[in-house]
Amino acid sequence: MFSISIISGAALLALGTTAMAQEGPRFKPLSAEEMSEAQRKVYQEIAGGPRGGVRGPFNALLRSPELADRAQKMGEYIRFNTSLPPRLSELAILITARYWSSQYEWHAHHPFALKGGLPAQVAADLAQGRKPAGMNDDEAAVYDFCTELHEKKAVSDATYQRALERFGERGVVDLVGVSGYYTLVSMVLNVARHPLPEGVAAPLPPLK
Repeated sequence: MFSISIISGAALLALGTTAMAQEGPRFKPLSAEEMSEAQRKVYQEIAGGPRGGVRGPFNALLRSPELADRAQKMGEYIRFNTSLPPRLSELAILITARYWSSQYEWHAHHPFALKGGLPAQVAADLAQGRKPAGMNDDEAAVYDFCTELHEKKAVSDATYQRALERFGERGVVDLVGVSGYYTLVSMVLNVARHPLPEGVAAPLPPLK
């Protein structure tokens, strides 16, 4: 028997300015007996893949198993096989999590960003909604590209050219992919009111 154990019954997710999350999670954990054959198949594929478990948005996404399957396959590339180094892909994920005030997404990926080499102060500034000081040139290129894309729904020619020169066409498209996939993840987490682990405080303050 298995269940999606990441749904803790205790901690409520504080979503800053993007959602009112005082009523608790919307999707209860699914046990093996409650899953359809399609849900079990996707669950087992996720659990047996490089993620090593079924966490985050997948409890909610399993309600639509075909969507969950397609999303997890895209996410596997975005997370583990993108052309961007972890320091930069995780920076793009944190930018997306901050834009959506996705507390669980930030909690999950902040350690990966630091492990990948992102300076702690860059992440700290980003959490506060500030443009980080002390970024190197490739970090600044990712920050400007992703921030413009989220806020303006497009990127300027100058911002595009900087990213292109540093990361090439594949890197630019992968950067869009990271931003788009984790926007989906953040949306699912926010709609699901997915809780932080028990005893973990919300890492993102409300944006002013």
